[in-house]
Amino acid sequence: MKAAPEINFVNPADAEAILTDLTARLRSGSIVPYLGPGLAELSGPDVPMTPEALAAFFESKVALPRRVRGNAWASAQHIESSKHRSTVTALMAQAFALPVEPTPLHHHLASLSLPMIIDVWYDGAMRLALGTRHGWGEVQGVSRVGLRESRWYRFYDSAGQEVDRAAADDWATVLYKPHGSVLPVKNFLITDADYVEVLTEIDIQTPIPDIIKQRRTGRSFLFIGCRFNDQLLRSYARQITTRSTDIHYGLVDPEALSRNELCFLAEQRLTPLAMWLPRAVEILLTK
Repeated sequence: MKAAPEINFVNPADAEAILTDLTARLRSGSIVPYLGPGLAELSGPDVPMTPEALAAFFESKVALPRRVRGNAWASAQHIESSKHRSTVTALMAQAFALPVEPTPLHHHLASLSLPMIIDVWYDGAMRLALGTRHGWGEVQGVSRVGLRESRWYRFYDSAGQEVDRAAADDWATVLYKPHGSVLPVKNFLITDADYVEVLTEIDIQTPIPDIIKQRRTGRSFLFIGCRFNDQLLRSYARQITTRSTDIHYGLVDPEALSRNELCFLAEQRLTPLAMWLPRAVEILLTK
């Protein structure tokens, strides 16, 4: 097995100084926030906030063979294959039925009129934070199961109504949910079959919306509350951030990182800021 690379983690004091600078760049729109479920988890929601917790939810509802237990994507695929796609959608809707309260950072990001916000979990906290203010909309990845058209994503305005892609050009802020979301209409990419199609073409960027490709140009990404201990999550992050700048930043817990995550940090040349997430949020809110 290949040894994990040596990573030079930025110490807490220097990480705070870097994050202070990034906060100014975030306000200017040159940094894109890339939100993982770890951020929304700070509000203490009663919904699954990790792939492992989602897999456990599926196991609590359906008898699953041992080979798929613990894997959310494989569990969802087994349910779809043995029952029906509608069962998967109904279970996902049940899993995320309770609203996730936006954290203060969600509300802060919503107030900045950022060009783009990436949110890679299924909850609706960021949409709720953006609320009814004008000038924003959302693009979501959608499952192609049952579709008779070649669409990888759909667009929704701030009221939750589906609109055509031309409408997105006028949005000051684009919320991108690549895996779908419980809001506004329960789109979910969750099964192995969903992702086989996407990952077959993601290297040539077909599943990435044009507006995301345009708005990432010349910008860096700041990963907040993200883990990359799953190949699927790494693939998405790699392809969403490609053709942007070469310098990105991530808030990490060095003690929690797997070997694959360390390799990902090195491969992506991602600057790891070793900092407790609540402290990082405090800086992002006050600087």
